[in-house]
Amino acid sequence: MAPSGLSKRKLSKRNSWRLLFDLVRPHKRVLLLGGMLTLVGSSAGLAMPILAKSVIDTFGKGGDLIGPVLWLSASVLVAALVLTAGRFLLERMGEGIVLASRMSLVDRILRLRVADVDRLKPGDLLSRVNSDTTLLRAVCTEALASSVDATFVFLGAVVLMAIIDGLLLMITLAVIALIGLIAASITPRIRRASLQAQVALGEMNSALDRTLQAFRTVKASGAESREIALVGAAATEARDRGVTAAAWSSVTGIAAWMSTQLAFLAVLGVGGARVASGSMEISSLIAFLLYLFYLVSPIGTLIQNLTQIQNGLAAIARIQEISELPSEPPTPETWKPETGAPVGLTFSGVVFRYGEDRPIIHNQVNFKVPAGGMTALVGPSGAGKSTVFGLIERFYEPQAGTILIGGRDIREWPLSELRASLSYVEQDAPVLAGTFRENLVFGAPGATEEEIAHTLARTRLDDLIARLPEGLDTPVGHRGVLLSGGERQRVAIARALLRKPRLLLLDEATSQLDAMNELRLREVVAEVARETTVLVIAHRLSTVTGANRIILMEAGRVRAYGTHDELVDADDLYRELAATQFLVTS
Repeated sequence: MAPSGLSKRKLSKRNSWRLLFDLVRPHKRVLLLGGMLTLVGSSAGLAMPILAKSVIDTFGKGGDLIGPVLWLSASVLVAALVLTAGRFLLERMGEGIVLASRMSLVDRILRLRVADVDRLKPGDLLSRVNSDTTLLRAVCTEALASSVDATFVFLGAVVLMAIIDGLLLMITLAVIALIGLIAASITPRIRRASLQAQVALGEMNSALDRTLQAFRTVKASGAESREIALVGAAATEARDRGVTAAAWSSVTGIAAWMSTQLAFLAVLGVGGARVASGSMEISSLIAFLLYLFYLVSPIGTLIQNLTQIQNGLAAIARIQEISELPSEPPTPETWKPETGAPVGLTFSGVVFRYGEDRPIIHNQVNFKVPAGGMTALVGPSGAGKSTVFGLIERFYEPQAGTILIGGRDIREWPLSELRASLSYVEQDAPVLAGTFRENLVFGAPGATEEEIAHTLARTRLDDLIARLPEGLDTPVGHRGVLLSGGERQRVAIARALLRKPRLLLLDEATSQLDAMNELRLREVVAEVARETTVLVIAHRLSTVTGANRIILMEAGRVRAYGTHDELVDADDLYRELAATQFLVTS
């Protein structure tokens, strides 16, 4: 399957068709109306060769041409108007299907489990939302609706050709059937090539997304040429896959053209001989040849649509891969916990690894965090501290052991209720594109102006906001690029405090602050700890020396716990960490 980490199980062609019709079903009335208009327009078009024959016969007899010419002109006008209306309805339906597919896919992606998203590539996901869903428009307007129309036109032309001359029709159908068999044998190759082309496009988007996510690092490292080459290689692969798909599509197009040309030559030869022998009228041969060329459009349309269907089925397979991943239940944004009382936390025999082929992160982790006050998690890098937060938020599920929050198994909490009771400040303190206000109320959309002002003062952002010409409505740039690292951290902390959580999770929340702001934030955290439970991850021990309890982790286990002074006296590793940060003398 796609190298993006998705399952390698292939979606059957039958399921692809079923999913395609599921997308069309809500629009069946529009599809029916648009199809009927198209059929009416095509019927008017089918009358043209017969009317042309009438014009020729009338001319040959020396009759009045005004009536036949008017009928011929009217059929052209009706066909044009009705076909235009039908085309508009079908195109609008296609846009509606694309919108519904995109919204459904975005909804599914944002509800995926974090563990699954970790294995995916953002660029490939964007490709599925943009490129793959766009293919559905062509499938639903051209490949389905116009195929019905083309089939009707083809059958109508065949019936009228049979009325004109059965022998010439048999010759025509024999040639078309031979070429049709060749085209049908190619369509599976088109589907495979289309799927490979779409996968390659996803890989190209992933390569470009990787570069843009680290744009400043690329610039600072002088790695532009290497990254251009990397993205270029992915783009070349996408081009090569696309060329392969285009080659097979061209073969089917040539087959359609050849079938018409060979049929024309055969009909011209046999029909010309019959006209010469007097067994067939010249006007009948002309009408038959007009219908033969009238078959060019539906045959080409059917073969083109066959190619588009293969592209669409491949796109549906990629979209369905996301839809089949397990998702979290919807989280109502308006939900609020019934009580703001702080909650305690207990890890009991917790075992966790990110995958069966990955090393164990937690191995029988046991600790307790009392309700209220501040507890700190410290230890060397890789000890599993940040993973504790991921397990608390239920981004991941432990392989063994239990986690209790407020004395209740975390698996018994409704996910929306659990996360509404928590606030989480990540280590890199992400800030979203938008304004200050949008970032602050992101987790608490119902926050009042007074609550916002109080939180800004707490986190020392009020002076910054006061200096900005647009105040809270000032944009912060993509990923907060217009803010300093310390400002981003303070925005993330303010956002967390506005939620008024029962358990506040801070992962290195002051690592990018200067000494003055760090001291102020430490005071804020200590103040918040009197209102709720605060769990802090810290590498700088100076930020947590006043914690009520410090839990020391090493190699996926809890090594020791106690206050700062107790651990300095009792544990060699903690004493060494404190000494390297000049908190104690070695």
